[in-house]
Amino acid sequence: MRAGSMKTRVADKGDAALQELLRPGQSVALLQELHILTRDGKLNQDSRRKLKQVNHLFGFIEKILRELPPAEQGPTLADHGAGKSYLGFIVYDLYMRATGQGHIYGVESRSELVAASQSLAQRLGFERMRFLNTSVAASADNPAMPAQIDVVTALHACDTATDDAIAFGLAKRARAMVLVPCCQAEVAACLRQSKALNLKRNALAELWRHPLHTREMGSQLTNVLRCLYLEAMGYSVTVTELVGWEHSMKNELILARHTGRPSPSAAARLVELLGVFGLEALLHTRFAMPMHNSCSEPRA
Repeated sequence: MRAGSMKTRVADKGDAALQELLRPGQSVALLQELHILTRDGKLNQDSRRKLKQVNHLFGFIEKILRELPPAEQGPTLADHGAGKSYLGFIVYDLYMRATGQGHIYGVESRSELVAASQSLAQRLGFERMRFLNTSVAASADNPAMPAQIDVVTALHACDTATDDAIAFGLAKRARAMVLVPCCQAEVAACLRQSKALNLKRNALAELWRHPLHTREMGSQLTNVLRCLYLEAMGYSVTVTELVGWEHSMKNELILARHTGRPSPSAAARLVELLGVFGLEALLHTRFAMPMHNSCSEPRA
């Protein structure tokens, strides 16, 4: 077989693989601008994984957006820990550009990434995208952020940034939250500090006696507590895989939809678990539950 013919077949296979990953109407030019595709429109192994992950996450977000009650200005979405705003740009391209409605607010603390995203949005004519140079924790008080947000997303927001995104969603009475947690360290550090005491009083502490298990248990427990907290605050919660483990180890997807019905049983289980694991202090910080929960009130 001639070398030229072999190259053509390889290119054809690459084009076919790309077409399988692209969603209908998806902009190749945008993916090139985001460096998910090369200048000649090709994929490498890393970008293939990234595109599959973000497009798969968009599938969940799209379903939520289509379920929202109609609004004059369309839906609002706040993307926390936006980084280079892959997710925000793809949601805008595939949904908000197509419908002509909706606004996206990207929250990112690194000023150079915010500037780059602003420049790209301007070049592309994505007029209803805004990028805020602030932390996730401070974003709810930013004057550029609307009083209410329909959908909150956080893709691989590290450690407590996911908790800050949840707090933001509660403050903004979000209709839905789409969370892919990453690098949970706070609970693991708390478990580590109280390990000796817990080993004396509770056989369950054997589950995190070894350092590797402390990290893994901390990660697992963090997400369990987050889910119970969301349920206690009036959300229904689904936990699933984002993509196969071969694509990402940070793979847990938490989908929360506002129901307006806080769960007393979830609140009780949350308090019980915090007690079992010696994490009672978090009830006054990360998992505070006010007596009057405004987040439980349905929005008009």
